[in-house]
Amino acid sequence: MIIHNTAILPGQQATIRIPVGQLPSGNKISIRAHVYRGPDPGPVMLALGGVHGDEINGVEILRRAIHLGYFEQIRRGAVIAIPLLNIYGFINYSRDVPDGKDVNRSFPGNAQGSLASRVARLLTRKILPNIDFGIDFHTGGRNHYNFPQIRFTKGDPKALELATQFGAPFSLSSKPISKSFRKAALDKGKTIIVFEGGENLRYDGVSISTALEGLNRVMAGQGLIDQDAPASRGRILPENEWIRAPKAGMFLWQKCSGQPIVKGEPLGLLNDPFGEEPSTRIYAPRDGFIIGHNNAPVVSPGDALYHIGYGDHDAPVATRRSRKK
Repeated sequence: MIIHNTAILPGQQATIRIPVGQLPSGNKISIRAHVYRGPDPGPVMLALGGVHGDEINGVEILRRAIHLGYFEQIRRGAVIAIPLLNIYGFINYSRDVPDGKDVNRSFPGNAQGSLASRVARLLTRKILPNIDFGIDFHTGGRNHYNFPQIRFTKGDPKALELATQFGAPFSLSSKPISKSFRKAALDKGKTIIVFEGGENLRYDGVSISTALEGLNRVMAGQGLIDQDAPASRGRILPENEWIRAPKAGMFLWQKCSGQPIVKGEPLGLLNDPFGEEPSTRIYAPRDGFIIGHNNAPVVSPGDALYHIGYGDHDAPVATRRSRKK
């Protein structure tokens, strides 16, 4: 295996710094790829975090995996772990790079294009050809909490296999978004599943521990490590929808992510900030599970309040300690 002119032989480990640019101050920026190669042949897995610079949980998941020696036990194949791809966004507490572009909408990238496109191109050219499959770790966006879940490509048997092995509480099948890393990888015959857990700029212990357990199960299931990882059967939800704010106001949720809901059940309230109008109740449209909710206290018309998943009602129920307001 050769990455950025560095050869990693069977049984070897290496930390490879791949230059991606520099700051206006002149400080050079490099992406660190931690490579762990087992002594025997096998598949190559990518573990990727920080595609969005403010999604701290993904960075922390892989930081812990590296620090705790998760990848030291590789027996077959290899793992390429990149805890932080979008360093520009990370140091600016931002989802995007400084020009406002989203790295995860810039693949496969262009070496002469925008900054986001150049970061994407580096991953496409330097890393993607070396892997067989990968896990891309994300969180919810600003003020939006995602219960730990896997997004996998509909119609891709390998993606379903990986999602099942990961065993997140919820798994959703969907078509990959145009110009996303998952779509660019799929175009090259590589399978990427996406983990979502928590919200931006906040640690979430439930999401981090769930991701580490799932990561270990995938490595065991794919034969990279000699370990019997306890199975965790989650729910595969074939349908999902967003419940949006019908008007502006102050949002107070009454049920949160991870909880089952029943059609017609009250989920939250929209209140007039001046106390002059009656509250507007938000109701569950049908039986399902809350897989994401909005923590913003002030919302505008059309803002996403809840992400609801449907299906697989006979599987074990996901649980999370309620943070009812």
